[in-house]
Order: sequence, then C-alpha cells, then structure tokens
Amino acid sequence: MSGTERFDIYDGNKQLTGRTMERAGSFLKEGEYCLIVLCILTRPDGRFLITKRAMDKHWAPGAWEVPGGGVQAGETSEEAVVREVREETGLDIREAKVRLIDSYSNVDLARGDNYFVDIYYVTADFTEADVSIEAAEATDFAIVPFERMTELHRNGEFLHYERIVTALGKM
Repeated sequence: MSGTERFDIYDGNKQLTGRTMERAGSFLKEGEYCLIVLCILTRPDGRFLITKRAMDKHWAPGAWEVPGGGVQAGETSEEAVVREVREETGLDIREAKVRLIDSYSNVDLARGDNYFVDIYYVTADFTEADVSIEAAEATDFAIVPFERMTELHRNGEFLHYERIVTALGKM
C-alpha cells in the first residue's frame, strides 16, 4: 500500500468523524474505527471465488480469503467493495447485485486496530479466464464449493470463516 493512502475515521456508532488518517503506521484510539469490506463472491453454480494472500503481507501471508480490504477516505463501503474486487481479481461487479448482508466491529486498543467490517454478497457470472489476480495482493485464486472453504478453515488456512458463515446465515 502506498504511504499516502488515507482512510476515514468513524466513531463507535459507525458515523464519520470528519477526520482521516494515513493507513501506513496508523494507530486508532478508543472510540476511533476504520472500515473494512469483504466480498462473498459466488457464481450462479454456487461456487465461491477465494484468493490466496501474497507471502509478503504483514498479516496472514499465504492464507486463503475472500476479496476485500480497506475503505479509502471519501469512499462508501459499497464503492470500496467494488474497487477491491476489481483490484484483487480483475472482475467488474458494478452491474451485479451487491448486497450488504452483515456488519461487525472489532476493538484491539493495544494494537490500535479498531475497525468495522461490512460483508457483501455478490452473485456474478464469471469463469477462471475472467479472473486476473493482482500479484501485490494475492498469489493464487480458486473457484470452489463451500465445502472447500470449510476444509481450508479446518486446516487453519482460511480467514474470516466464522464471520462468513454468520453472514450467510443472515440471508
């Protein structure tokens, strides 16, 4: 990530404070949050797109996950999920039905890592040939049945699994 990338700071009620912060080296205080998005991206055949994190990532290198990332300053949550999916996979989901299905918060005051996460569900018609992984973000991708994500989770190789299951249960 560029050292100049900025994000909006939200309060505990997920309302914008009017302040921003540079992402690199950020440390959020009590009552300050950033916003993250995740995209559960499925095809009409019920298979899910997952990506394998680049090995130079600070957190969870090499783990499998669904596309997502940080919401940039001035961007809405939905704009961010569309951008993140495009950046990480090359897929354009603007014409797809993009549905917010869950949101949760995390507070880690010791690390200054406080955030809200919006989880989106999108069904789009795409093939392996349509996917173009961004090397800075991921090393691989797979289009898998849900059972494969469960297996990866059991092996400790898949991120956010419980949150994804919870979100899918709210649909």
